[in-house]
Amino acid sequence: MPVPETSVFRIQPGARVETPLCALAHELATLSGWRRYGLAFLLGIAATASLPPFDLTPILVAVFPALLWLDDGSADAWASLRLGYSFGFGFFLAGLYWIAGALFVDIAAFWWAVPFAAAGLPAAFALYPAVALAAANLVASRGRLTGAARICAFAIAWIVAEWVRGHAFTGLPWNLIGYAWSGGFPGAVLVLQSVAWIGIYGLSFLTVLAASLPALLGIPSLAPLSRAGRQVPAIAAGLLILVPAGAGALRLQLMPTELTGDWLRLVQPSIPQSFKWQPDLAEVNLRRLIDLSTAPADHPLAAIIWPEAAVPFLLERDAPHRQAIARIAPKGGYVITGALRANPPPQPVSQVWNSLEVVDGAGAVVADYDKAHLVPFGEYMPFHDLLPFDKITGGMIDLSAGPGPRTVALPGLPSFAPFICYEAIFPGAIVDPGRRPDWLLNVTNDAWYGRSSGPFQHFAIARTRAVEEGLPLIRVANNGVSGVVDAAGRVLARIDLDRVGYADVALPAAADPPLYARVGDWALVVLLLLGALPAALRLRRLSA
Repeated sequence: MPVPETSVFRIQPGARVETPLCALAHELATLSGWRRYGLAFLLGIAATASLPPFDLTPILVAVFPALLWLDDGSADAWASLRLGYSFGFGFFLAGLYWIAGALFVDIAAFWWAVPFAAAGLPAAFALYPAVALAAANLVASRGRLTGAARICAFAIAWIVAEWVRGHAFTGLPWNLIGYAWSGGFPGAVLVLQSVAWIGIYGLSFLTVLAASLPALLGIPSLAPLSRAGRQVPAIAAGLLILVPAGAGALRLQLMPTELTGDWLRLVQPSIPQSFKWQPDLAEVNLRRLIDLSTAPADHPLAAIIWPEAAVPFLLERDAPHRQAIARIAPKGGYVITGALRANPPPQPVSQVWNSLEVVDGAGAVVADYDKAHLVPFGEYMPFHDLLPFDKITGGMIDLSAGPGPRTVALPGLPSFAPFICYEAIFPGAIVDPGRRPDWLLNVTNDAWYGRSSGPFQHFAIARTRAVEEGLPLIRVANNGVSGVVDAAGRVLARIDLDRVGYADVALPAAADPPLYARVGDWALVVLLLLGALPAALRLRRLSA
């Protein structure tokens, strides 16, 4: 199979292959048929191993060069599109398989939707890597880009596709490549500090670029160079990670964890999703929360925090249960709970919000926050008038969306920015820029997804928001991973998946707003312009 003239490596049939990596690059570029697309599919699956809970971040150094070497066998952008689609389908199939687990909570009603969730969503999202690879091929072909210039074009195309995925059709920026640094790989927290300056999309760009540069070692023209010369791509890739890691180490050194002296109790009841909304278990479930909340504490508590939808009653319409919650509120403090909230009585229930409500010791709801970014098909049905299906969560009424980020300020408690479950995945969209809070509060319920990758990925994603905003994060799950993360992303306390329990934690202090919290994705724009310089210089030389 001839390799196109515009390939990264320009390996032509009959060319002399000088090194084992050149031989491998040539072998992959000349693959055809099912072997070519099957390998791309497997590479996509392998890429998910870099993400939580596996955290095998270095695997990307093998995945992206192999994908680029395969793409050298693409005769045109259409062939790159097919190759990128195979890669993307494997990546999202392995990375988002757990979404189908939510349907098994009521499998009798939603059995028909399992194939759509398990394979349909990956099939749709695979279009993003497909378009990215095709766009890189097209730009390289039109501009006659080779080597580093084409790799930069590929990295830019990949991150633009990630950004669009995070915003189009309400967005799903889950498992961005930058989250390979958000889990437990040794030293990953050093690199994760980069999001304080360039955000998660910027870190994705650096990661894709660094992981792709070693593909240049498959260029036959490098083989005659000295050993030091052949190492230049690897050195450049290393610097793209080591320099941010060094800056991150300095940032961590300059930002020791400081505590405010405000103590909070995080309650994780781990109630199975199939039990949560059964009417005959409502009192039992509430009793578990109350029992965990009333255990003796070694420090005076400012607040007790319950997870998303912890209360199965409409508190504004249910004074007895509101008083039961008020009785366990700390002296002068609050119970902060996830709950469904309806439009005020005496009107009949016509609107329902997925909310966070704050109950004081007198039984009053003194503050609330309504989830603004709802889950399509889970909390509301898109095109409800056209689709004859109910949403996956209980209730006949689609949930209503709240107005957006807000800061909750209460006497005796530092101000906080609440966000609920799915909202954690949207960078730059959880804090009211006009009223910066002292900490972030994320309540969630990952019991829908069982013991799968989903809850671990969700915690790592939420952790990244703390670094981007320079604010400590308190995360409380019904089941999932609850914990405390300081303003630099260090995990100070944690309740793991499937554990029933509570943790009394001191609230960490906020840091000064980092660059990303002030300028948002404009930092990414600057980074991408810098990344485009090799291509611009190449085009200038060609036009001279």
